[in-house]
Amino acid sequence: MRPAPALPRRRERLGAAEARRIALGATGLAAPRPDAMAGARQLRALVERLGVVQIDSVNVLQRAHYLPAFTRLGPYPLEAFDRLAHYAPRRLFEYWGHEASLLPVRLQPHLRWRMDRAAHDAWGGMRRVQEERPELVARVLEHVRDRGPISASDIAAEEEADAPRKPGPWWDWSDVKRAIEFLFWSGQVTSARRRGFERLYDVPERVLPAEILATPTPALADAQRELVRTAARAFGVATERDLRDYYRLPVAEARARVAELVEADELLPVAVEGWRETAYLHAEAKSPRLTRASALVGPFDPLIWERPRVERLFGFRYRIEIYVPAPKRVHGYYVLPFLLGDRLVARVDLKADRQAGLLLVQSAHGEPEAPAATADALRAELATLAAWLGLDGVSVQPRGDLAPALA
Repeated sequence: MRPAPALPRRRERLGAAEARRIALGATGLAAPRPDAMAGARQLRALVERLGVVQIDSVNVLQRAHYLPAFTRLGPYPLEAFDRLAHYAPRRLFEYWGHEASLLPVRLQPHLRWRMDRAAHDAWGGMRRVQEERPELVARVLEHVRDRGPISASDIAAEEEADAPRKPGPWWDWSDVKRAIEFLFWSGQVTSARRRGFERLYDVPERVLPAEILATPTPALADAQRELVRTAARAFGVATERDLRDYYRLPVAEARARVAELVEADELLPVAVEGWRETAYLHAEAKSPRLTRASALVGPFDPLIWERPRVERLFGFRYRIEIYVPAPKRVHGYYVLPFLLGDRLVARVDLKADRQAGLLLVQSAHGEPEAPAATADALRAELATLAAWLGLDGVSVQPRGDLAPALA
C-alpha cells in the first residue's frame, strides 16, 4: 500500500447524541435483549462483533469475561460460553489482546507479530528468564509438550521433585511462572482451559483449529490493519487513541494503520461535538434512531474500559476503585454503571454473597440528570442479574442517594 497521505481537511460533523447512539449500536447495546435465552450462536456472534473479551481475576460478582454477554443478551448458560473458549471446535483463544483476553480464533494469525516480539516486548521478568535461563524455558516447554494441559504450579512441583538429583538451587516457582508466561506471550504454548481460574497450558497444535494454524502469517501492516478495523467496527466512532488502545497497539504503527484505513475509505474522519480530537467513523456504522438499553455494564466491558472515552460519550466520570483503600473509595469496590436508553444514569457497588444467596447492593448512586424511571428499571435489572447468578434475592444497603428508592 502507498504511504498514507495527510488526512483530508474537510470532515463531517456528528452531534454528541448521534455519536453516542452510533457507539451503542456498534457494541450491541442499542436494541432490546432477545426474548429467548441466548445460546452458542448468539454468543459467538457477539464475541465476533466485540473482537475481544477481557479476563480479570476479581470474582466478587462474576468473572469479568462472562459479563459483556449478560449486558447485551441477558441471562444465558455459562457452559455455552465455556464451550466456545475451551472445547472443540474452538471458537475463542486466550492471549494478550486488551490485557489478558479471549479473542475470536480468526485473529490468532493477526497477533503473531506480537508473539514474535516477545523477546523485546514481554514484561521484564519474562524477558529476563528467557535471557538468563533459556535452559529452564526449554525444560518448561518440554513439560507442556509431554504433559499438557498442565498448570504452572504442576510444572513447578515436577521441577522441585527433580531438584535433589541436580546440583545447586536451579529452580524456583517464580522463574517457572515467568518461563511459562514467556512461552505463552511468544505463542509457543497457549491456554487449553482453566481449572478454577488457574490457566492450564498446552501446545497450540493440540488446542487451536488446524485451519487456523495452517493460515499464512499476514504481513505486519495487514495484521495490524485488521486489528484496527475490528476495533473500529466494535466502536462505531472512536479517536485514534481509542482504536490503538483496543488491542494495545504501538503508537506510531497504529497511527499509520488508521491513516491507511482512511485512505481506503474504511474510516471516515469526523468532528464530534464536544470532542477535542478527530474521530473516525467506521464506514459501515449505523446510527440508531432510538436506543432501548436497560443494562448493567461490567467494569471491564469494552464500552467503558477506556475512561476518557466514557467521559466523551456520556459525560460520566468512571474509575475502578478496586485498588483504592476502602476509606478513600467514592462509590465502592466493584461498581457497575447502569445504562438506560442512551445514558449512563446510575452506578451500583455489587457483591454476590453466595453463602447467603443474596446479591448485595453495597451502594447505589444516581447521576444528576437520571430520569424518574431509573430506580424501577435498575431494580428489575438487579433481580434479573441475581437470578442469573443463582441467588435468591437482592439486598440493598443504605448507602448512596439512590439506595432508598431501590430498597
